[in-house]
Amino acid sequence: MPTIGVAVAIPEPWASELQDYRTAVGDTTAAMIPTHITLVPPTEIDDLQVADVEKHLEEAAAEVASYCVHLRGTGTFRPVSPVVFVTLVEGISQCEQLAGAVRRGPLDIELQYPYHPHVTVAHHLEDPLLDRAFDELAAFECEFDVSAFHLYVHDEDEGWQPTRTFTLDGPAG
Repeated sequence: MPTIGVAVAIPEPWASELQDYRTAVGDTTAAMIPTHITLVPPTEIDDLQVADVEKHLEEAAAEVASYCVHLRGTGTFRPVSPVVFVTLVEGISQCEQLAGAVRRGPLDIELQYPYHPHVTVAHHLEDPLLDRAFDELAAFECEFDVSAFHLYVHDEDEGWQPTRTFTLDGPAG
């Protein structure tokens, strides 16, 4: 059974900058995870569901218009979860709308935590390294347009690989 995820990819040059930072701070999983905003967390599906999931994602993409994301500063989920992230200061509600659209039908899954769009920059590290990431990326800032999202499949050797792009084609708000 493949493990899939659905996410908004962070564009270059920020994707590499944040992934390189994540690796430098000691997050050994970083090389296998493209920089992203999660819409659907890792989820196992049956091979026979792939076509239904892709059709569903096409329909979801047709509901949501392109939008702007502005990332600025850091946040953390500690003490609940050992995660430091770059925060969204614009595009939160649009990410929530898009996540809601994709997490229906064959991807109607129960989340472990309430949905909170973010870009992880440190995960499952010792507190001093999480503190370092929180402090060192506090001044990080970028803006970009989101015009698509991706279906990713997890490969044991290569990590998360984008397999399909879905262009946002919903009516402008």
